[in-house]
Amino acid sequence: MRPTRRAAGAVVGSAVGDALGAPFEFGLPGVYARRFPDGVGTMCGGGGWDPGEATDDTQMAVLVADSLLECGGLEPADVFRRFQRWAVSEPKDIGLQTEDVLTNGEPWDLAAARHFQVNRRAAGNGSLMRATTAAVYFAGAGRSATMAAARRIAALTHGDRAAWEGTAIYHELIRAALAGADPLAAVPDALAAVHPDHWARWSTVLAPDWHPDDATEFNGAVWPCLGSALWALRTTDSFERALGAAIDLGGDTDTVAAVTGGLAGAHYGLHAIPPRWTAPLHVPLPGFGNRILRTAELARLAEELEGARAQ
Repeated sequence: MRPTRRAAGAVVGSAVGDALGAPFEFGLPGVYARRFPDGVGTMCGGGGWDPGEATDDTQMAVLVADSLLECGGLEPADVFRRFQRWAVSEPKDIGLQTEDVLTNGEPWDLAAARHFQVNRRAAGNGSLMRATTAAVYFAGAGRSATMAAARRIAALTHGDRAAWEGTAIYHELIRAALAGADPLAAVPDALAAVHPDHWARWSTVLAPDWHPDDATEFNGAVWPCLGSALWALRTTDSFERALGAAIDLGGDTDTVAAVTGGLAGAHYGLHAIPPRWTAPLHVPLPGFGNRILRTAELARLAEELEGARAQ
């Protein structure tokens, strides 16, 4: 499979998961299976979302991609400015922590740290949900570089290092999948590069025998979010069924499915994503004119990220 097909699979797959899971956000486990007994379903809309409409997860991922491409690399201050412009443009959804960090008036390099100092809670999955585009861009730079970039981008909105490390692991698993390796088999090497203070907790959540029922937090936290995505990939045999399993867990369904979709898309490739999901997919971008990205634009964005990879 051509690398760009895996890269497009990752970016489109994450957006598909986001849009597919959005109508079920904060629902109970099993709601998706009851709605779609076949386990795979369609883009149904609901909860304020049109069928196929992606949420803040994908919107922020696109902003990261735009910055990387236009700046020719990672310029954290530029990414933060784009996030701020988006945040004040009344997006349909924005995480409470992310909104506070982006609108608290602090400079880009202090805002998240100050938020963490005050609240002492900043291990949400908000830095993980937007990570697929950056993971594609930095994949060619190797394990250390992609994990370092993940931490820097995560730190723009999340002051807790747990979120940085989870985002770094995700970057590395995407890198492995884009190279044609099994992302599940890449977990031990990714864990070996995790900060020692966070290794034990991440190794528990990403263990082969971990189940979402073992989670000690709501899956809006970074640990069970990534753990659930790997569980969905591990226990299914297709892109469709991985997303169905992720959404059927309930809770923060759009983000768990977005993370699952990024991994599964990189693993199975763009061709594995069914047209009934890609046809209605669209990503409005508040604050940036009337720009709306659809599947073709997302695939092209992935190919541009692939072609401009950091070396």
